[in-house]
Amino acid sequence: MAINTRVRARSKRLTDEQLFAVHRRGEAVAREALIERFLPLARRLALRYSYTDEPPEDLVQVACIGLVKAVDRYDPARSPRFAAFAVPTIVGELKRHFRDTGWSVHVPRALQERALEVSREGDRLARSLGRSPTLRELAVALDWPYERVLEATEVGLSYSSASLDAPLAREREEGATLGDSLGREDDGFSLAESREAVSEAWSRLPELERRILVLRFRHDLPQRRIAELVGYSQMHVSRLLHRSLEKLLAAAEVR
Repeated sequence: MAINTRVRARSKRLTDEQLFAVHRRGEAVAREALIERFLPLARRLALRYSYTDEPPEDLVQVACIGLVKAVDRYDPARSPRFAAFAVPTIVGELKRHFRDTGWSVHVPRALQERALEVSREGDRLARSLGRSPTLRELAVALDWPYERVLEATEVGLSYSSASLDAPLAREREEGATLGDSLGREDDGFSLAESREAVSEAWSRLPELERRILVLRFRHDLPQRRIAELVGYSQMHVSRLLHRSLEKLLAAAEVR
């Protein structure tokens, strides 16, 4: 233990290049010292994603995995500065975590990254504007087409999901669930049937009654003017209107 303590103390006095040279000789203490030295970098990169719903502790853990991979894969001959190699490695590990475990549904990687970029830009604009930015403001800030921002925003809604069995009120163990609030009877079917029934009833109306209805409801003419156009009295036009409307209404109610 004493030897290990002395080695640790000595490793703190070494430069990054010296530590990596010792690490390449297989010294485990050098590897641990490098990981400990760059832990603040991993934490800073992890906390860039603190705006998401992922727990910060999990993000830091994922970033540390990326740091360990960077330490083990680093080649000074290809990259003179370890930080320049470690940052994309750690960020890549974080993005892989979001892609593989964070999303409720499968979303292509390019769309995931686009959604994250829109979210980050939205937070930045919100701080400067004092309110949530509009989609057009985001499009201008990112220099993207409006449709691209809209797509990324809609993709971001797929990140998390809620159970249909989840209660609407958290303080109540029993009661209505989220699924109960989503389902409803679709009125479109009965409306379509009524529309078809009215169409059939319309085709059976006499031509004079159809003309009167068109003049009254499509051209918005008063009964007096309609009477002049069809050559009947205003009272007769009124009776024809009333009778034809009753036929159409009865056809709609039957269905």
